[in-house]
Amino acid sequence: MTNPVPVKTTGLAALVAIAAASLGIIYGYDTSNIGAAKDFIKEQYTLGDGMTQAMATVVVVGEILGAIVGGWFANRVGRKTAMVTVGASYAVFALCSAIAPSVALLLVARFMLGLTVGVSVVVVPVFVAESAPAKSRGAMLVAYQFATIVGIILGYVFGFMLADSGQGAWRWMLGIAAIPAVLVTLVLMRLPDTARWYMSQNREDEARQALSRVEPDADAAEIEHELADMRQALRDESGGGLRELFRKPFSRATFFVVGLGFFIQITGINAIIYYSPDIFAGMGYNDNFGKYMLPAFVQLFGLAAVIVSLFTIDRFGRRPILLGGISTMVVAFITMIVAYQMAGGEFKGGGAAGIVGFIGLVLVVIGFSFGFGSLVWVYAGEAFPARLRAYGSSAMLTADLVANAIVAQFTLTMINGLGGSTTFAIFGVLTVCALAFVFKFAPETKGRKLEDIQHFWQNGGTWPADSAAPIETAK
Repeated sequence: MTNPVPVKTTGLAALVAIAAASLGIIYGYDTSNIGAAKDFIKEQYTLGDGMTQAMATVVVVGEILGAIVGGWFANRVGRKTAMVTVGASYAVFALCSAIAPSVALLLVARFMLGLTVGVSVVVVPVFVAESAPAKSRGAMLVAYQFATIVGIILGYVFGFMLADSGQGAWRWMLGIAAIPAVLVTLVLMRLPDTARWYMSQNREDEARQALSRVEPDADAAEIEHELADMRQALRDESGGGLRELFRKPFSRATFFVVGLGFFIQITGINAIIYYSPDIFAGMGYNDNFGKYMLPAFVQLFGLAAVIVSLFTIDRFGRRPILLGGISTMVVAFITMIVAYQMAGGEFKGGGAAGIVGFIGLVLVVIGFSFGFGSLVWVYAGEAFPARLRAYGSSAMLTADLVANAIVAQFTLTMINGLGGSTTFAIFGVLTVCALAFVFKFAPETKGRKLEDIQHFWQNGGTWPADSAAPIETAK
């Protein structure tokens, strides 16, 4: 493996980072803005819990389909064209959601928005990884994740700012995402496609030009060396098939990443994001500030947890970070149950029980962001050889989104039907199951080369005695 060419951040690399971060913000905004908008939609159209939940669920269903076709679409038309399509579609379907004259058409618009989101979840990390200089690639991928949380916060903030705009406030909440979507589409149109995609299409001259723009300090020999590395990587990735995921030795790895993807969402993080206004209202915070701004404050703790995880993952390893985050979520759900028990089922203007409940929600977000949120794609990328990596990531994402759809569709029904205490007890039990699953099946891959990690799965889920020792990371 060659050392990456040391390069400085170029104007093109900066545009890549800005475009990716902007799409991350839009994605996060579209994830949380329905939390505020649904209250006004529910009131205007006199919706029950089932149809109110459908506003969130239909997006997730679209995401599942978008994720399934996203990789094929990006390979077919190119990374740049796929990204431009995503940006333009965000704008179109955000506006369609805002002007929808009926609930049925609103659901159609939100389904199409979800389809776009699903494609973006697949395409954006690929576009960044293939467009950014090696020196700044990791930071740019982290920037996308960070920007997504910023977008979630903005969804709540704009919900609060627009809450007093009358019955049509939800139209502004949903439609405002079109503005940054148009701007980022204009930026994306200025970017070239990735050198790796050009190489996959046997367009070497264009690949060489794209690589020269991304790494202007690299000389001709270094450019040719990187192109040779791409040719070899493309050969290594060929020949894999979906069936191989379910055969030994990688069936165990498939079981692990699919199970991990499912537990990431079934433990309830998006119940917190989609229905925070309802949860806070149920805890006695009934004014607009309590319903829409307190969820934004909660997400600030998530940002801090992501930063801490990023600086500790290569020091302490994958398992401690993941197990620590999930354990924090277990404590958080116990705290939520205590809050509801303190309130006797009825919170009065917040009070001591409301404060305990707020702390519980903060701990849920901290635990998730520190563990699951930071490590989900690390394991997806490390568990499989190159030829199976895309299939494995897709399988993990599909399991993640299916669990997300279940949570979106039934959380409000559980809260209103079973009560908050029972609802969070269910999430707590599922989180304990996730903790046991990770403890049993998650390998510690810190400091090991990707090639060596395959030995773990080939040896029945244990490291062979002759396996290469982990590479010590800098303290």
